[in-house]
Amino acid sequence: MTTLSARPGPRAGAGRGALLLVLAGNMLIDALEVSVVLVALPAMERDLGLSRFGGQWVMSGFAAGFAALLLLGPRLVARWGRRPVYLAALPVFIAASVAGGLTDQAGVLIATRVVKGMCAALTAPTGLAIISTAYPPGAERRRAVSVYSLFGAAGFTAGLLCSGALTGLSWRWNPVFPAPVALVLLVAGFRLIPRDEGPVPAAPLGATLARHLRDGPFRRSAVCAATLNGTYLGLLLLFVHRMHDQWGWGSWRTALALLPACLPLALALPFAGRMVGRFGTERLIRAGSTAAALGCATALATAGSGTYTTGVLPALLLVEAGFVLSFAALNLQATAGIPAEHRASAVPVYQTAVQLGAVLALPVTAVALDAGRETALGFLTALSATGALVARTARTRGADAP
Repeated sequence: MTTLSARPGPRAGAGRGALLLVLAGNMLIDALEVSVVLVALPAMERDLGLSRFGGQWVMSGFAAGFAALLLLGPRLVARWGRRPVYLAALPVFIAASVAGGLTDQAGVLIATRVVKGMCAALTAPTGLAIISTAYPPGAERRRAVSVYSLFGAAGFTAGLLCSGALTGLSWRWNPVFPAPVALVLLVAGFRLIPRDEGPVPAAPLGATLARHLRDGPFRRSAVCAATLNGTYLGLLLLFVHRMHDQWGWGSWRTALALLPACLPLALALPFAGRMVGRFGTERLIRAGSTAAALGCATALATAGSGTYTTGVLPALLLVEAGFVLSFAALNLQATAGIPAEHRASAVPVYQTAVQLGAVLALPVTAVALDAGRETALGFLTALSATGALVARTARTRGADAP
């Protein structure tokens, strides 16, 4: 971790507001990268000669890059500082975005997605760390963190809509269009992001992992979050192919049809703290994981249905309800009982688990889909049921008290 000097950074009022706009804007494009290729996958697979298994790596490659660098990111920040690492990641992200849109090679496209995931693993947590020191404790910092989190939640919805609109022109716009936005953020970041003081050595990685993985409540929260994320993205992958391959829907119609799977979380996130305060983390995690499992079971039971209303929408709403109920609760429960001096190192471990859920679930879903839609839905139902079962083993601790 590094400390930030208040002198060269933004001062009160408009300066800190502009800094927040830059950091939150970058969080938005990091989050939309998860969904911006989703609707475009059938077109990418067709043009680049990819199978479903190969095409899913365009999505899971981003998650793999994210997971690969999350744990190493704090070491890079400790060595070079937050500002240099943050600003160095953005040009690489821009170059990878342009390369992804121009290439005719599937391997190059997937490689750019991995690189962009690695860049997001540097900018997303580092942006939050900058907020933690650039804004004074209290109401102003809480508002900044809330805005940052809200932009992240809205990013998936924004990416989905952009994916639907741009794929109708050409899927090549999907990886490219974040580049000019990132360029604007880079120019503004050079002016606004505070300079670092002396770096502080990060804790050894092995000791950090061992400490947190021994913590039962943390471990259960990480597993529940991983299964929820893997189930969610796997189900969306399956439905995109169903709408395109079976129903012949266009990209924009498909994107709009998937909105019930992401918009409610963006709208509900500002009220997540109140939900946790009223019901406690444990109840919300159990309810959320159960809703996700019911969503997959519903999709499996209606796999033969030929309509969106009966065969897709109920599953989307139930799985999204799982996110609305348990997203914030899982984040809070993961670190509730961890001493304050170790919480900063716990967050990358937890987020790595979340990304690994997608890395593991998406390839299996794609392979199972080739064997039949029921096979893929059976796998996702089993995965979500595992998360629900793990949630039932939770034990109350600090964050759970209403």
